[in-house]
Amino acid sequence: MKANRAGIQEELETRISGLGYELVQLDWTGSSSRPVIRLRVERTALDRPVSLDDCTTVSRSIEAWLDEDARVPERYVLEVSSPGLERPLTRDRDFQRFRGRKIAVTGSETLHERSSRLEGELLGLGGEEGDTGSIRLRLNGGDEVEVPRSRVAAARLVHDWKVS
Repeated sequence: MKANRAGIQEELETRISGLGYELVQLDWTGSSSRPVIRLRVERTALDRPVSLDDCTTVSRSIEAWLDEDARVPERYVLEVSSPGLERPLTRDRDFQRFRGRKIAVTGSETLHERSSRLEGELLGLGGEEGDTGSIRLRLNGGDEVEVPRSRVAAARLVHDWKVS
């Protein structure tokens, strides 16, 4: 089934792009007989946040295609949402776009001789021009570290929830 998912993701990206959105993240959970397909999308223009109407537009368009695709079980759950305030960082351009923002990086093992979770200011990708194999961070204590992306399970923005 995983081999089919790669093809489905490519097709979803193409279809969502045709609607004026970009696929930020695809999560495929649940059982093989009734999967839960979660899509996080953003507007290609980035001119405003994703609204409920945007999610409805994407959902209705994608549902018709999923219903016809033989790789998707007859019974499935489709969830479409915005990336949210603490959005995942999944693409190279996300790491460029949110440079200077606070992020959290988690791994399945210790990252940069510290812990399995690091938090700090995103400095970008790689240490050299064109290198996207690592994430550069300035930790809260001021140390600058570079974490190989191959050891990162997830990266996301950290929203400052201070009440004014």
